[in-house]
Amino acid sequence: MAVTVGRLHSTGNAVDVAAPAGVVFAVLADAPQWPLFVPSAVHTERLEFDGATERSLVWVLVDGALTSWVAHRRLDAAGLRVDFRHEPSEGPVGVLRGTWTVEPLGPGHSRATLTCDFTVADGHAADTARVRRATGAHAREVLAGVRDAAERWPRLDDLLLSFEDTARFPGPPEAVYDVLYRLTDWPALLPDVARIDVTERRPGVQVLRAGFLAADGSRHTAEGAQVCFPHAGRLVWKHTLAGGPVAAHTGEWTVVPDGEAVTVVGRHRVLLSDGGDLGGAREHVRDTLRRRALAVLDAAGTRARSAHRSG
Repeated sequence: MAVTVGRLHSTGNAVDVAAPAGVVFAVLADAPQWPLFVPSAVHTERLEFDGATERSLVWVLVDGALTSWVAHRRLDAAGLRVDFRHEPSEGPVGVLRGTWTVEPLGPGHSRATLTCDFTVADGHAADTARVRRATGAHAREVLAGVRDAAERWPRLDDLLLSFEDTARFPGPPEAVYDVLYRLTDWPALLPDVARIDVTERRPGVQVLRAGFLAADGSRHTAEGAQVCFPHAGRLVWKHTLAGGPVAAHTGEWTVVPDGEAVTVVGRHRVLLSDGGDLGGAREHVRDTLRRRALAVLDAAGTRARSAHRSG
């Protein structure tokens, strides 16, 4: 539904969930986990958090472009409610604020409702309609992600997989960071990468499409996004086109100067799909992703050692 009051527009969406209200609220409260549950969510960076209020920088894919905003949230666990507002970002949206509420419907069932209020800076009807469509679509997607995560809560620990790999080698951190940042160079460095196309509308904010070669000679396509923090030596990313046993895959590279050497840590967080041999899927996914990560680290180490020798 959508109602306009002057320049303020309101939307509301709800979903019934086969899970207790407390579980649904727990999923809502853990926004940094949303990239594993919501397809368009790429990364949430908590800037401040005291257990009840938080301020976060959020990156979301909207119409194929990576968009960010600062989100302020107030969590009310007793009232099963989350109030939020977004600081104005680029584009026509002025004010955007809203409320999540969770209503118990009975044992093991609840309803999650998301209401949003927004204004459009110039008031143009076309912009208003576009923002309303985008806001509604995003709300429905987040609601579906929250529902699915809450309904899988009893087995969620078995579906989540996280691991990391660390390498240390001589050389400057800038050389290593450059390998991780310049994704279009990867086909020349990694044998299983056929191509990578990158769109970078802002420095360090990358949307990508890649072609990979499997061990059996078959090809598959992956899509994703990467956000780079050069001063912190961090790059966070998400594969947005998952398949097979992988429902969602996010990760981070951290480049840490270590005397005349550099330490690189690659972290992975995976949400596995339901069904099948879960134990076998965990092993297969871990081995496949670790093999590719170690190949990236090897390429970065080669570049760092070369820079170290020439320096």
